[in-house]
Amino acid sequence: MRTTLRAALLAAACILPLASPAQTTVSGIRYDESAVLAGQKLRLNGAGIRYKGPFKVYAAGLYLPKKAGTPEDALGLPGAKRLTVTMLREIDAGELGKLFVRGVEDNMDRAAMSKLIPGLMRMSQIFTDHKRLQAGDEFALDWIPGTGTVVSVRGVQQGEPFREPEFFNALMRIWLGPVPADWKLKDSLLGRQA
Repeated sequence: MRTTLRAALLAAACILPLASPAQTTVSGIRYDESAVLAGQKLRLNGAGIRYKGPFKVYAAGLYLPKKAGTPEDALGLPGAKRLTVTMLREIDAGELGKLFVRGVEDNMDRAAMSKLIPGLMRMSQIFTDHKRLQAGDEFALDWIPGTGTVVSVRGVQQGEPFREPEFFNALMRIWLGPVPADWKLKDSLLGRQA
């Protein structure tokens, strides 16, 4: 009897799933607590939802080399960084690209922004070319030192990296700047959940 019980317990232990990495779930979207980008281990700084009125638009997660509680700390950290966005509803991708440009404009002075206009136009075009993003579609904005800002949509890199170091921080200000796309999302990305 004991042998049968031991054999049954051993068999059950063999079919149990292996421990998965720690995760944070936001509106059904899972964010691992760590990620590797360009050989550097990043930590999930925070994740949250972008609302437009009462509607959930997308979930976003910010990965940094170490935890940061302020925009200045997050933007000033050396090393690789990643923002991932997963759509929670269908959206016109061209309109999203235009909103990115407006978000940068709202969070920078004109002189600094004027230097980034070619990159912003190219970024807007990337999303315009995709026409629509469906619920579940993901895009990522990666800062890779020595390479630049890499934009991926649905897991596919979109063209050449944006080489200007200030370009990634300008994009991050859409979510972390003084006039963020969504104040609650800003707090969530900075690890300040209510």
